[in-house]
Order: sequence, then C-alpha cells, then structure tokens
Amino acid sequence: MAVWAVAYGLLVAVAFWFSYDLRFYDPRVDATDPRTAFMIEQRPHILPFVVCLKLLLLWAFGQFRGILDYFRLRDAARLTLALLVSTGLLLALSLLSAEVEGAPRAIPRGVILIDFNLSLLLLAGFRVLLRVGAERIKEKGAVGAGTVERVAVVGAGSAGAQLVSELINRRGHGIRPVCFLDDDPAKHGLEIHGIPVVGGPDQLGLFRDRLNLTEVILALPSASIRRIREVTQLCGQLGLRTLVVPSLRELATGRVRASDIRPVSLEDLLGREPARLDNAAIDAMVEGKVVLVTGAGGSIGSEIARQVAARRPARLLILDQCETLLYLVEQDLVELGFGALVTPLVADVTDRPRLAAIFEKFQPGLVLHAAAHKHVPLMESQPGEAIKNNCLGSDIVARLASEHGAERFVLVSTDKAINPTNAMGASKRLAEIVVQAHQARPGNRTRFMAVRFGNVLGSSGSVIPLFRRQIAAGGPVTVTHPDVRRYFMTIPESVGLVLQSASLGSGGEIYVLDMGEPLRILDVARDLIRLSGLRPDIDIEIRITGLRPGEKLFEELRHVGEEFSPTAHPRITRFLARPLPYDQLDNLLARVRELAFADRDSCKLGIRELVPEYTPYRE
Repeated sequence: MAVWAVAYGLLVAVAFWFSYDLRFYDPRVDATDPRTAFMIEQRPHILPFVVCLKLLLLWAFGQFRGILDYFRLRDAARLTLALLVSTGLLLALSLLSAEVEGAPRAIPRGVILIDFNLSLLLLAGFRVLLRVGAERIKEKGAVGAGTVERVAVVGAGSAGAQLVSELINRRGHGIRPVCFLDDDPAKHGLEIHGIPVVGGPDQLGLFRDRLNLTEVILALPSASIRRIREVTQLCGQLGLRTLVVPSLRELATGRVRASDIRPVSLEDLLGREPARLDNAAIDAMVEGKVVLVTGAGGSIGSEIARQVAARRPARLLILDQCETLLYLVEQDLVELGFGALVTPLVADVTDRPRLAAIFEKFQPGLVLHAAAHKHVPLMESQPGEAIKNNCLGSDIVARLASEHGAERFVLVSTDKAINPTNAMGASKRLAEIVVQAHQARPGNRTRFMAVRFGNVLGSSGSVIPLFRRQIAAGGPVTVTHPDVRRYFMTIPESVGLVLQSASLGSGGEIYVLDMGEPLRILDVARDLIRLSGLRPDIDIEIRITGLRPGEKLFEELRHVGEEFSPTAHPRITRFLARPLPYDQLDNLLARVRELAFADRDSCKLGIRELVPEYTPYRE
C-alpha cells in the first residue's frame, strides 16, 4: 500500500502542479504579472490538500487493494470515478469560497478541470505501462522456456473474443493468437482485440503457411458436432494440433471459462446435441427423497450419483463393493459441495443380509441399480459369475425395494441384452425378466422399469480407454473386425436420459434410449489416432484381430415380440413385452442358482433354456 500511495501521490502532485502552468503560464509576461504571482502564491499551499484528498478517494475506491501490474476495464472505471468525485468536491469548494467574504481565493475552475484530465491520463497511463511491461517480461520468460505457439482461433464470436483477451493477458503461457477464422463473411477483414479475422476455417491450409500457424483453437461452443468434426479433420490433414473451448453447457455451470482450452476429445466428435430434459419431473422424483445408487463406483453409477446429488435429495446412498472406487466418488461429491447428503456404503448386491439391513435403516424411496459385471470377454469365460451378480443380485435389490415400499426401481440395462450372443448380455436379459416379474408381486407398490442403452464413451472396460492406451504405447491399435459397429453415448447424456425414463415410468416398462447411428469401430480408432497428432496406418498400425467369443458385428434394438411405443420424450422409446408371471419367478431363480455353480458350457446351455433368444458361444 505504501508503494501505491507514493506512486499515486507523485503523479497527482505533478498533474495538479502543471495544471496551473497550462492555465496561467505565458512566456510573454514576467513574474510581476498578477496571474503569475497568483499562481506562484496559491499553488504550493493548496497542493498538499489536493494530493491528500485524491489519495483518500483512491483508497476509498479500492485502488490500493489490487496488484500494481493488473489493470482492466473495471479498475479504469473505479479510477475514473474516484477522480470525478475529487473534481466535484474541488469545484464545490471553489464555488463556496467565492461566495464567502474574506475566504481565500478559490481554485480556478479551469485548473480543476485541467487537473482531472491530467490526473486521469497520468494514473491510467502509469497502470497501463506497468501492465505492458509485466506482460513483456512474462513473454520473454516464455520464449526462454520454450517455443511460443502461433494459434488460429476458429470462431470470432463472444467465446473467441473472451479467449483471445485471456490469451493476450496471459502471454507467459506460450500461446500467441495470430488470427481469427470464421464462417461469417461479414466479419472477414475486421479485428477483435487487435487480432484480424482473415477468412473462413476452410482456408486454414492457406493461412497455415502464410502465418506459420502451429495450433488451432476451436471457439465454437454452440456449433454443431458435424462442423466441429469437419474442422478437426481438416486440422488433422494439415498437421495442426487442435484444441477446443468448453461447450455452452459447460460454460453455463460457471465452473469453466472460455480460456480453459483442452485437446479435442472423441466425445466432441461423436457426441450429439444435448438432450432436453424435463427437469421439473426429474426434480419432483428426486427432491426430498432418500436415493440409493448401487454400483456407484462405476462410470455410470458415479455420474448418476453426481446428477442426483445436484437435485436436492434428502439423502444419497452410494453403494459399491469396491471401497477404493467408492471412496473416490465420495470425495468427488464432497468437493462438489454435496458431502452432507452422501452416505457411502460398502456392500455386495448378492449379500442379502447386508442389503436388508441397509433398506431397513434408510428406507430408500428411489433405487437406481447400476451394479453389474459388464465386461463381455471376462464374463464369457465365467458365465456363472455374470448371472450371479447381474441376475441374482438384481433380484435381491428389487425384492427389498418392493418389500420396503420404494417408489421406483430402475435397472440400468444394455443393448447387449437384445437377442444376446454373450453371457453378459444374457445375464442382463435375465435381470430384465426378473425386474419385470417383480412388478406383478402381490402387494407391490414399487414401479419397476429397465433402461437399455449402448456403449458409453470413456466408461471403464469400454474400447475407447483401450485404444488410448494402445496409442500411448505406440500401437498397434487392435480392432476385432473392419465392419463391427456400435452405438455410443456420452456418460452425462445417458445418465440424464436414464433419470428422465425413471420419471416417465408407471411400472413394467423397458425403455430404450435413442443412440443415433451406430459407428464403425475402425473409424473410431482412426479418429483417436488423428486426435493424438498421429497418422493412422503410418505412425500407428491398426491390426484386425477377429471377432471375440460372443461378439456381434451389429447390436440390435429390440426383441422379437416386444411392442414399440413412443414416449413424451423424443429420445426415449418404450417397449412393452409380456412379463414373466410372478408365480414362475421362484422357479426361474432356483434354476439360475443351480447354473451359477455349473461348468461353463453347462451354464451357457442352461441360460439358453431361460432366454430362448440367446445364442451361446461354445468352444
């Protein structure tokens, strides 16, 4: 603060001193001239008062609380306001002095107005010079530490302008914005923060060489996925590293800024426009309720926990058999500010006494059952574990939900349960059959439903993390078949639609989420290699290994005999199949328990008896 006071004091003193010279000094007259004599007499006596007044007001307007080399529009506004107030007070004193007989001669109003302009010029100029000097020092440090990236910003809208402003202010980070590229021809030839809009994104090849570009930042938070994909592919062909600013949905949360750039991810290229949810219906289902999420340590379960916690439940029970994953999810929720709501529970969904104690103690009103064994190759070699956890575990949780009067029970299922060719998919189909049967349980008050969807980008056990590890190791990237296709969804989108489905269900439904068009896994592998800055089949080999046991070329969307029905949400479809009569459920479960301890082939053949559409793979 002392440094501020000395610097500002000297500057306002200089401004006030020279205001008299600008107002009265005339080289053609001598010191005996009345005007010159008045200036010489009044100026040194009034100077300390004026300096103290201005310093006091500058302090009152927060000018001494900032860091000297940070100066933005808000600081300039406060500085101007402080000087305006001081000028107003001096003018008022001048007028009062003129009206009071015998009072000292008033400060001339011309001097006061000149002083305001000089003070503003000197103080603002001083701050700007300090900021520019600091930025130059940081920039030199960045050049000394490494190469400064020359960046083209695609998108000359508000996000691009904010990004460039941040990059200019933080030059020490080694990123120098060189130009804007925008699809709007009306912006071509204009400048934003001194950076020219040179053309459209399709002209990247021309400006890459002309401006020595090394990186491209996509500032297109509201652009279509198709446009982002087109620009990213062009950058890959030109050998330019591509970064992206957060989406509008991420910016709306307030947790990220436009300057929080990151590499373009597969989710950016394969995702779709965010689904519109009926938040009022979901909030009404969750708010004030005790919610139990099983499998909360997994990719889907943890996202369910996050989205539920944000909707003000009375209590959120997160349950998983893996204490390490459960701890990580709990800490994530605590950091998000939901620690008071969360109760972590280490438990296995096949342990009925433990689960019965949990239901008895907490009485959950909403049960979201995401606990499952889901890895296809692992479950193919040990199908007994698949049906034990996925079918018998689901029965235990569903039965307890009904016995304790939970309002809703939602089974997180999979498209692999449709005409399954692997043990994991067949076990999830059995879980659906069990859950639907519980809807008809005598005295049941719980609404039971299941939600099917495809592969989730980045979830544990999925192909995307495998490809990323293989690329990081230098390849090869292994694809089972050149024509294999899968449906993909992002984790937040799939979970949002699961909650939306839960709010729609009246009981007994199986919902299927709209997953768009299936994607060829070979194309996904090529995209990931390009996003890593490498060339498919040149820098990284793609090796075809052949279909694995139980793997399909294409996933299906419906069983034979299921009736199709739309819902109130355009991305959710309802299938109504004839459920297993409740009086046959115990016989089915008894058979499943037998098969859980049978040898592999016997188990698969037994599952086929229970799920006729299942085509088991046998070695």
